[in-house]
Amino acid sequence: MAIHSVDSNDQSSLRDIYATDASAGTLPKYRLPEGRTEPRAAYALVRDELLLDGNARQNLATFCTTWVEDEVKQLMTDAVDKNMIDKDEYPQTAELENRCVHILADLWHANKSWDTVGCSTTGSSEAAMLGGLAFKWAWRKRREAAGKDFSKPNIVTGPVQICWKKFARYFDVEIREVPLEGDALGLRPEDLRKYCDENTIGVVATLGVTFTGIYEPVEALARELDSMERDLGLDIPIHVDAASGGFIAPFIQRDLVWDFQIDRVRSINASGHKYGLAPLGVGWVIWATKADLPEELIFYVDYLGGNMPTFALNFSRPGGEIIAQYYNFLRLGRAGYTAVQQACSDTAQWLGAELAKFDCFEMVYDGHGGLPAVAYKLSPGDHGFTLYDLSERVRMRGWQIASYPLPSNRAETVVQRILIRHGVTHDLVQLLLADLKRAIEHLKTNPVVHSTAKPGFHHG
Repeated sequence: MAIHSVDSNDQSSLRDIYATDASAGTLPKYRLPEGRTEPRAAYALVRDELLLDGNARQNLATFCTTWVEDEVKQLMTDAVDKNMIDKDEYPQTAELENRCVHILADLWHANKSWDTVGCSTTGSSEAAMLGGLAFKWAWRKRREAAGKDFSKPNIVTGPVQICWKKFARYFDVEIREVPLEGDALGLRPEDLRKYCDENTIGVVATLGVTFTGIYEPVEALARELDSMERDLGLDIPIHVDAASGGFIAPFIQRDLVWDFQIDRVRSINASGHKYGLAPLGVGWVIWATKADLPEELIFYVDYLGGNMPTFALNFSRPGGEIIAQYYNFLRLGRAGYTAVQQACSDTAQWLGAELAKFDCFEMVYDGHGGLPAVAYKLSPGDHGFTLYDLSERVRMRGWQIASYPLPSNRAETVVQRILIRHGVTHDLVQLLLADLKRAIEHLKTNPVVHSTAKPGFHHG
């Protein structure tokens, strides 16, 4: 039998991945290596580093999609070269985006006689900012036409996601985030008269408050604004931040009135990559009518071919997430989305009932009437640990659970929130409960003298 020699300089695919020079040595981390690396070895090195990340399915702190069907993965691969902004080159991707906008407008009860408009974004944070910008420009035009000062715009909110604070700072708008009084968990109708005035460009109502999962009462807020218009002459529109709830309420809370059925609701944003079940990187914003999106905010681009209108903070973006969103609409339909969201809600409510049995917890939100989530705080007394300690302890088993203080005026209340998403099954939650019980028993037996501060990632 012939004996073949092995060339030690051979970096071809014949060599074992972990016997290449790249694997045997150490490649620079913060500068380009001088030479090239064999593709399989480079892939293995990057893949192995990613093993140090957490298991996304056990991340119960995130609202975002962590499970997708194989067909979605294939569509994402098929669309890896599609730039959704280049609508002349990829007209069918543009058509799928247009269909998604119309599907959402219909889902959110836009009047079919209206000239409803909308677009995709990188997520609901960008979508929310676009809604805020439309409010600011429309308000400014009204003030200019009336010969009034337009230098001090403000926006009124309850406890909102960080994107609204970014919007306020980036675009020079005062944010009036109403403090939580008493046992309030969100914006209430009785708060509006104190915080709204002639410089208020709009009110943000949140359908699924980030901190707890509750829905703010959009219909009641609108009625109070109607009353304020009659009493004070203030015509203030509502933007609904339905980042998560916009893909839940239409399916399992159908009697809830929160969307374009309310005349005062002029725009809505939602995350396709949250409970919309699409992969990370897509959000949506819809305006009730074309008149609600000031023409001055629309730009026309002719250097990609044609004359393309665009209104977004970003330009080039991948088209795969939009295609995957459309796939989900076709694949699931109303019945499928209802089944998925109901299963998530049922699991969250069961989890809430089980957590309520823990003598160390008090439920803040038990999963009924809002997002498929639960939030709880420690019961009064010294338990020998904090919720931050508990988060750290269960992380040893791979679970990521968010612990944080509630917003202004209730910052002394620290809560833990668990989100139930597509793929977080009843069986998986049973495993979580068992790990929570073990962690609590350990912490009670071994009290934490110097309690953990606020664990989490920080930029070095």
